Amino acid sequence: MADVYSEVNDKINSSQWAAAQTLIERQLEKQPADPQIRLMQSQMQMAQGQTTQAIETLLALTQEFPELPEPYNNLAVLYAGQQRFDEALSALTLAVRARPDYSVALENLGDVHIALARQSYLKAQSLPLPGPAMSARLSGKIQLSGQLLQPAKP
Repeated sequence: MADVYSEVNDKINSSQWAAAQTLIERQLEKQPADPQIRLMQSQMQMAQGQTTQAIETLLALTQEFPELPEPYNNLAVLYAGQQRFDEALSALTLAVRARPDYSVALENLGDVHIALARQSYLKAQSLPLPGPAMSARLSGKIQLSGQLLQPAKP
């Protein structure tokens, strides 16, 4: 089994989509409910820009395997990419509930909270402000939250 997963992962990482899809389909014929191969299928869909299909695959996994945190986390990443932060927050909450020590989901949860805070700061800035001090505070918070949401540089 592990060989199939490694091989699919290698094909996905090298953008060999047809070969990866063939391997995924073969595995799904043997074990249609295999959550690991279906998670890999969603990763391939994401890599190919098939966001709608990836969301459908991940939603099905969360329904069939609510105890698995990875589909919730990956779903949240897709939602956040679409600025659907409330849905991302819900998915990440379920991921952390399923596995409280899942560091990737916890980091993503923090990022979603920052993104939601940034939205609030931007909205507050667009409204009449009581004075220049608040305007300066908001500008600083907007700048800082933007920096925190930048991807890490290797």
